[in-house]
Amino acid sequence: MAKKVLVDLTHPFHADIPVWPYFAKPKIDTMHNLAKSGVLTQKIDVVMHCGTHADAPRHVMEYEFDGKRARYTHEMPLDAYYGDAVCLDIKVDRWGLITADHLYDACKRANIKPEELEGMVICLRTGMHLKFDDTREYYHYSCGTGREAGEWFAKYKPKCVAMDMQALDHPLHTTMGKNGGYVGMNLIGNSGKPITDEYIEKFGIEAYAEFNKDTFIDVFGKDKYMEAYGMLENHGLEGTWEPCHKLMMGNGIVGVENLGGDLDKVVNKRFKFMAFPIRWWLGDGSMVRCVAEIDEDDVNDVPDRVYNYGGF
Repeated sequence: MAKKVLVDLTHPFHADIPVWPYFAKPKIDTMHNLAKSGVLTQKIDVVMHCGTHADAPRHVMEYEFDGKRARYTHEMPLDAYYGDAVCLDIKVDRWGLITADHLYDACKRANIKPEELEGMVICLRTGMHLKFDDTREYYHYSCGTGREAGEWFAKYKPKCVAMDMQALDHPLHTTMGKNGGYVGMNLIGNSGKPITDEYIEKFGIEAYAEFNKDTFIDVFGKDKYMEAYGMLENHGLEGTWEPCHKLMMGNGIVGVENLGGDLDKVVNKRFKFMAFPIRWWLGDGSMVRCVAEIDEDDVNDVPDRVYNYGGF
């Protein structure tokens, strides 16, 4: 057996790290410095959903599907974000919605059966981690998961799914589109039009309907909507608002967003994944250091990741 090595799967953290569209940038202040005080002491004011981070169920719901109160960070078991893992290479178009077919195809190329995923950690590599920056391309136009992927995860029961994208859902399933009531933003895209309008022009109204409850009902009818999203609606949740988040976490599957670093070194490989949140009482999530432990001989022969955004 080859020597074990550690591969960093985390984006660097700093004051100008890209953050989700309605989050404030981190504030890093120096309380003491070496020249004046003889020690260096810093403090950070930051949203925990910043950079590479883990979500707890309480982030998106009051109750999990078993009827119990959704768990906070401190209530998650130590191994919730740790264990045997596989990195699936997802082949999806720009702004594409990841379906079950994408996931089955990725499993086949990674030489793993979906039935083997139960209790494992899945890392999704779409290539979005290479675009990590404070840009519309990374946030507005990311590919992403939704209802169908969430149902697929619930079926095959991994313990954790870590993704290299801006969120555990496609951007139009988030408040970047028309979800979340008053917090919905419907952000402006590159054309100067709202991204929802851009998506409709590119893919059509039926494709867009998957991302918005009112549109889905207008296009397909209320019965079809309840057939698709009834499980979430009957649980008191807006179906098209972050359905993958909710289908995962409501079934006890936690998630990691903004996976990065040297992710390409472990694509289609099996390894031990680890990412420990801080032991935060009543926390909704936590920044984490994601690491893969893998046999040295199994590491893909690709260059070390170089970051060119911000101060790098």
